[in-house]
Amino acid sequence: MSSTVSLLQRQTESLKQMLNFNQPLSKASISEPQWKVLVYDNFGQSVISPLLTVKELRDIGVTLHLLLDSDREPIQDVPAIYFIMPTDDNIRRLCKDFQNQLYESYSLNFISAISRQKLEDIALAAIQTNAVTQVSKVFDQYLNFISLEDDMFCLCHQNAESLSYYSINKGDVKDVEIEGIMDSIVDSLFSVFVTLGSIPVIRCPRGNAAEMVAEKLDKKLRENSRDARSSLFTGEGVQAGQISFQRPLLVVLDRNMDLATPFHHTWTYQALAHDVLDLSLNRVEIHETVDSKSPGRTPSQKKKRAYDLSSTDRFWQTHKGSPFPMVAEAVQEELESYKMQEDEVRRLKRAMGLEGENDSVISMVSDNTAKLTYAVSSLPELLEKKRLIDMHTNVATAILEQIKARKLDIYFETEEKLMNKSTLDKSILDIIQDSDTGTSEDKARLFIINLICGTQMSEREIDEYSVELEKAGCELASIQYIRRWKSYSKMSLVSSYGGGETKTINMFSKLMSQASQFAMEGVKNLVVKKHKLPITKVVDSLMDLKSTAEVNDYRYFDPKLLRSTDTTRSKAPFQEAVVFVVGGGNYIEYQNLVDYAKQSKDKGIGLKHITYGCSQLLNASQFLKQLEKLGKEI
Repeated sequence: MSSTVSLLQRQTESLKQMLNFNQPLSKASISEPQWKVLVYDNFGQSVISPLLTVKELRDIGVTLHLLLDSDREPIQDVPAIYFIMPTDDNIRRLCKDFQNQLYESYSLNFISAISRQKLEDIALAAIQTNAVTQVSKVFDQYLNFISLEDDMFCLCHQNAESLSYYSINKGDVKDVEIEGIMDSIVDSLFSVFVTLGSIPVIRCPRGNAAEMVAEKLDKKLRENSRDARSSLFTGEGVQAGQISFQRPLLVVLDRNMDLATPFHHTWTYQALAHDVLDLSLNRVEIHETVDSKSPGRTPSQKKKRAYDLSSTDRFWQTHKGSPFPMVAEAVQEELESYKMQEDEVRRLKRAMGLEGENDSVISMVSDNTAKLTYAVSSLPELLEKKRLIDMHTNVATAILEQIKARKLDIYFETEEKLMNKSTLDKSILDIIQDSDTGTSEDKARLFIINLICGTQMSEREIDEYSVELEKAGCELASIQYIRRWKSYSKMSLVSSYGGGETKTINMFSKLMSQASQFAMEGVKNLVVKKHKLPITKVVDSLMDLKSTAEVNDYRYFDPKLLRSTDTTRSKAPFQEAVVFVVGGGNYIEYQNLVDYAKQSKDKGIGLKHITYGCSQLLNASQFLKQLEKLGKEI
């Protein structure tokens, strides 16, 4: 696993090669691609959409991309590339495509490994429909995970029930269901390491779902690497990508180790977008007010607009982990910088006597002056800059509206103080009773954090709070579940949290001018002292081989060794780690790990590269609904 090539880059390269009929991309195939149709299932669409735009697909030669279960017309002189999970329904649909002779040829790519039995079913269908010669290739791609960032992935879309916290923790779950969920997670983690091209050392706590995953993955990695001829870790592609000699550490954790963080009101740009705007697969949808000039229409209407927040967006990459007030300030600065550049272009045009925007006039004289050539050539770049500024202005404005309407700065500051054992400015009860502060969901989230991280409460006190929460419209089932979880939880919860110290600094000096897009009055400009969340403390101890109470009991697996013992353990600290949370993760933990890795570099400890993964990426609202379902089943 190399720190120079990320998981996202490797997955993107694998997809591009697959779309070139599993041949490495050459200059010829890029300049003159072979046209083809891409057929994918819903999961295939989730894998591809954060990585390749429609334009990029077209550049590789994909003229049409269609869902497998949609009604598709025959296109008989075009080859088709399939990218699907090997499920029974998908294979039935594929065999039906053979029967209907939809395409000239079929290049079959299964997202995860297909079983021998299902392969035989496809072969039989191909023989029966005379399509044997048309099936050009069959590949296992080992790409059943979704890369969202260079250093972040999840296993399924947030709406998928199959790998959810609820599915793993419900009271009537059968052993066979748990086995199925764990096998799905192991298949995906196996694919992650096949894509990275390295076999990890595995650490996990004892006695929970994380231990089951670690044991099963250790077994699967051992079985695959036993026979060098068929091992997926000795191929040419792997060798070429393996620049780093040190193996990565895989830390498998259970969501139950920390149920407070998923409910935390956050203060950074990306995590806020996920929390209040439901960021999904790097796309955010916003209801914008559009002024309508048409007669007979209402003056302003709500219109839904979607924005892609991608890894190619420089502003997003720089500021996604920044506190929101800094983001608002940065958007304002970008806007002022753009206006200055635009004014410069206009000034150059005026100097040349080209006040209008007439392209023919510009083209006539553009080669007569280097200045004007510069002005014209910089226009596309300026327009793209303007598009990104407008997008971030709209996204940040939508977040700001939510912060103001729900007073999220008060929730964030109160929760940080609860975790830090500081004195609260406003009591929890006052916030719950104040109808102007937050939604019923915000109040339930705050109380759950108070229940886990605050001072110990008696059952009577919790019941009294519950009455007030019910009056505020809160659903109490989630709180019932937390009460039961807390009574069963073995870890000393309170000691594992250390909130950041918050302090309010001078209020948005650059945003107080009348020209600003952001009216920030009434919102606190909170600056948080960096702190480690429970997951980051565990990762820090395991990477640096520290002997701490949190990790002393953790199990150790090395799939490369015949038998793992204490004497055979790695003695060198790890520079690279993959952290995986069974039962759901969030952007708060991801950002905390990113900050931790950056701090290590700044302190001169050495560059740490940490990739965060989870079975499902959930915001607080989605996670709360799962706990409500569990609470109702108690």
